[in-house]
Amino acid sequence: MNKAQGNPMAKGKTIHFASTDINTTTSQPNKHFYFIHLNLNIFLSTHILLLLLDLKMKHIIWVTLKLVMLMFLFQVVITCNARAIGYAQKLRVLAAEYNVTSILVFGDSGVDPGNNNDLQNTWHKGNFLPYGKDFIRSTPTGRFTNGRLATDFIAAALGYRNEIKAYLDRYLKEEDLVHGVSFASGGSGFDDFTANITNVISLSKQLKYFQEYKIRLEKLVGKEDAQKIVENAVYVLSMGTNDFLQNYYIDPTRSGMFTITQYQHYLINCMDTYLKKMHALGVRRLAVVGMEPFGCMPLIRTLRNSVQCDEDMNQVALSFNVLLKAKLSQLNAELNMRTAFVDIYGDVQNILQHPSKYGFTVTKRGCCGTGLTEFGTALKGLSMCADHSKYIYWDAVHFTESMYRIIADKAIESIIASF
Repeated sequence: MNKAQGNPMAKGKTIHFASTDINTTTSQPNKHFYFIHLNLNIFLSTHILLLLLDLKMKHIIWVTLKLVMLMFLFQVVITCNARAIGYAQKLRVLAAEYNVTSILVFGDSGVDPGNNNDLQNTWHKGNFLPYGKDFIRSTPTGRFTNGRLATDFIAAALGYRNEIKAYLDRYLKEEDLVHGVSFASGGSGFDDFTANITNVISLSKQLKYFQEYKIRLEKLVGKEDAQKIVENAVYVLSMGTNDFLQNYYIDPTRSGMFTITQYQHYLINCMDTYLKKMHALGVRRLAVVGMEPFGCMPLIRTLRNSVQCDEDMNQVALSFNVLLKAKLSQLNAELNMRTAFVDIYGDVQNILQHPSKYGFTVTKRGCCGTGLTEFGTALKGLSMCADHSKYIYWDAVHFTESMYRIIADKAIESIIASF
């Protein structure tokens, strides 16, 4: 029997995660930082004493101090990464315990590994440089970033592979189906009209591909094993931003029908319908990623002719997340499905406000082109920044791999609580 079915907590529970400082550590890491602070004081005090010593002794002490400081800096790195590594290990243990062998993904460009590559009449593509610059063999795959996406890191944490394959990848092998694929399409949203605007794959079409996937999987491993894979899988749903940025705010169709609040509720109702369909198709463990503060995207800052974030847009994202949480709670009361809300809004805000804590220095422009307006096919062949490890955004809209790694850590923490 599926352990999730035997778990008395497996029904009617929604896990909510308030945004926190993702560098928060336990008391033990705090202890490490206390000693680092202490040794920094010793370091500075000793440096003054060096002025009183002869040249040879100065050199010996200086080399020793440098070695000591390198050791402590290494300890800082280990401490900061320990939490993320711990969550990844715990997720892998739970996946083995609950027979989770697959991750299946629905959404937009934040989780699209290349499903748009062969689509016609759309500029929502990323299968060319500088996209993919840091991917395996510097190969552009269709991911809208320099390397891996958050879902790739989640798959790696589960222990399956280091990347999620696109379901429409022309080189997809049958055996790839066993460990999961992504049906996501850059430019898509909860509102099918959003996808239609740019000729990409709507969420309703993604669910049709999921049904097709189930048939192919059944032919590959048999009906019983296919059902186990589908029902035990971890599912990720990440979309919604495009519904506002490329639909409501620029196309008069929806804005002529709804106020912004009415449209938010319309999207929630759309999601409600799709989640019920997903449940009917076998989805039992779902992580839903909330909206980021999209008013802080370089593109939005540029269009608003401001170096500051558009706080009105950010408030729309924030209030939508509140509605999303409430809907997930309602669905869990009705369905035998565990959902985890991945609240990235506060984390992204924290990184934007305190970038140096996370190793970033550039927050208001992307790494490629001017970093202010270009994304999708407009980015093709453009130059890159000198040190992209310092950038939060790869283009004017999408995050760098470094940011997606942080988002993945948040998602993994949330997924763990859905078991």
